[in-house]
Amino acid sequence: MEDFLSPQSEYNEEEEERKYYRRKRLGVIKNVLAASVGAMILYSVYMGLLQMQLILHYDTTYREVKYSNLGLEDIDHKMLMGINVTPIIGLLYTPILIRFLGTKWMMFLASGIYALFVSTNYWERYYTLVPSAVAIGVAIVPFWASLGNYITRMAQQYYEYVNYKEEHVQEQKKLPKGACHNYIIVFQSIFHIIFHLSFVFAEFPMILVLNGYLREKDHILWNVKHCGATVSGIIPGINTTVLTNLPSSMLLIKVESVLMGFAFLTMIIFLVLCGAAYRPTEEIDLRSIGWGTIFQLPFKHLRDYRLRLLCPFFIYSGFETLFAVTGFSLSYGVCVLGLKKLWLLVFVYGLSCSVFSSLSLSLLRIPRWTCLVGGAVVHFILLVVLLVLSPSPSNTLDKSSVYLVPLLVISVLWGLGTALNKTGVSTLLGMLYAEEKERLDFVFTIYHWWQAIAIFVVYLWSRLPMRVCDFVSARKQPFDPLLKGKVKGYRYLEEDNSDESDSERSEDNVRDDEEEREEDEERVVEEMEAEGREEEGQDTQSLGGDSPKARQRGARGHRHR
Repeated sequence: MEDFLSPQSEYNEEEEERKYYRRKRLGVIKNVLAASVGAMILYSVYMGLLQMQLILHYDTTYREVKYSNLGLEDIDHKMLMGINVTPIIGLLYTPILIRFLGTKWMMFLASGIYALFVSTNYWERYYTLVPSAVAIGVAIVPFWASLGNYITRMAQQYYEYVNYKEEHVQEQKKLPKGACHNYIIVFQSIFHIIFHLSFVFAEFPMILVLNGYLREKDHILWNVKHCGATVSGIIPGINTTVLTNLPSSMLLIKVESVLMGFAFLTMIIFLVLCGAAYRPTEEIDLRSIGWGTIFQLPFKHLRDYRLRLLCPFFIYSGFETLFAVTGFSLSYGVCVLGLKKLWLLVFVYGLSCSVFSSLSLSLLRIPRWTCLVGGAVVHFILLVVLLVLSPSPSNTLDKSSVYLVPLLVISVLWGLGTALNKTGVSTLLGMLYAEEKERLDFVFTIYHWWQAIAIFVVYLWSRLPMRVCDFVSARKQPFDPLLKGKVKGYRYLEEDNSDESDSERSEDNVRDDEEEREEDEERVVEEMEAEGREEEGQDTQSLGGDSPKARQRGARGHRHR
């Protein structure tokens, strides 16, 4: 017993402590990789589904055959409005949600909302798609603010586990200025290298499924008159039938099921593999300042001179990503190369963003403003080139292969600028507020809120002329009460694959029977009137035909009959 209870001569306390903190450091690296992979999978699913959905809903044949006059175009406009407009109020509630739920649980909840959006595509109706899109708009700013906060906190924890013997670490005091900057640079680079692969994987549904159903560019671009810088939004004159034939119902359900599975995988990754960002005592301290103060602090942080100086980069960060995904891809990619080559431009852009995100590691040796200025310079040069390059529509159908290589090069270089901008802004924010862990959620909330404001302005500007035209044309059209009724649509032409409810199907059958009965009655009346006119003509001819008296006698005979 004395031998058992006596101190073990082989036990080395210092060695065990070193092994313990080494496991802690590996746990931090696991958290960073899990958060990066989870965000990458989530946005691969979200962007891939949204792209496929918008292309299918644009096709007139698809809308008429599978949804009748349900109004898919209006639903898509409302859905995009919910995604792009709702985030502008994110500054009001994001810090409260992050402080109340915690950084990890906020990421988990946001991933669940994205999974909800994927699930609504099984039953595409106004009351499913639009509310889920609004929910995504509500979750965008909290999700990205939580991710930025989480990656920066992991860098701080890694520094603490490396320097666990330091007095300020053991007493949980404020970190020395610049102590964890190197870890922030490395972790933010790792996150953006992995996350930007989401643009690559988002094109897999397009490559594997939808590309085989798309028409050639000669058909899609037949009536297009302008390309390049003169085009904004949907290309004027692009054909509204872009599908050769409709994809089968079961194929679409299988694709949505695979995407739904990956969305659930993301939730599991955030829940199981991501550790807590703060210690329990730190979370209590973060909430102890009061919810009213938490609500007010984001507005007070807006007056921070550092954030005001970075505000143009925040806004530009939203502009340039939206231009790459929509403006460049549509006005130059689809308008010149056709819809079948859209995946190639986005694929190359995402791969370029991922590869060039590693350039932010150069901040370990060069000044930290280099990435921001370098990204802005690259994009400025490319914008000038795009203004000069604007191809004429007469050449696009015959010589589209000539433009393929230049557009791919521009896509690669634009990815370079995006990588420098995104990684540079996130890294710089983390470095500026690395020693103030209680302010990180407010800082990243303001960053992504300004991004949302920029995207909202672009969306509003692109939709405003179209809204004015619709309003003017609606005022000029006369009111028709017969068009006021609402007709329910259907999704699948085949009865086995129909997602109509039984009540809807029975109502449609009764309505069809009534319409057929009315048509039969009208046809019988017309036939009787035609026979009466023939008999009248025969009577008048037999009576000597064309005199007024004969016509009067024929009319009286017709009325008698």
